[in-house]
Formats: sequence, structure tokens, C-alpha cells
Amino acid sequence: MGKYLSVTGGIIAVVAGVWGAVQWWDPEMLGFLKACLVVTLILGGLLAFFAGAGEIKDTAAAEKQKEDKK
Repeated sequence: MGKYLSVTGGIIAVVAGVWGAVQWWDPEMLGFLKACLVVTLILGGLLAFFAGAGEIKDTAAAEKQKEDKK
């Protein structure tokens, strides 16, 4: 039952968000969305960078451990 409740709540939230964006659309809203996009790109880029660096570090450690066993 919880899965269906969360899906229903998500649909209601999306509809309410679209309705609110249509009702209150003005230049300030567009500026806010642009700012959110910039922040999202920065944080997403940082997350991808750290995830990639961690994967490189893990791969190097696994290769070193493999060499040490030989």
C-alpha cells in the first residue's frame, strides 16, 4: 500500500508544481529556475568528480593488492 501512496503523492506533487508554475510565472520565477540550474550543475559536477576519483583510487588499490599477492 505504501508504494501506491508514494506514487499517488508524487503525481499530486507534480501536478501541483506545474499548476503553481503556470499560475505564478513571471521573470523572477525564470531567474530562480536559472539559479537552481546553476547550483544543480555545480553540485552534480562535484558529485561526479568525487565518485570518479574514488573509483580510480579503488581500482589502483585493487591492482596493488593483486600485485602484492603474486
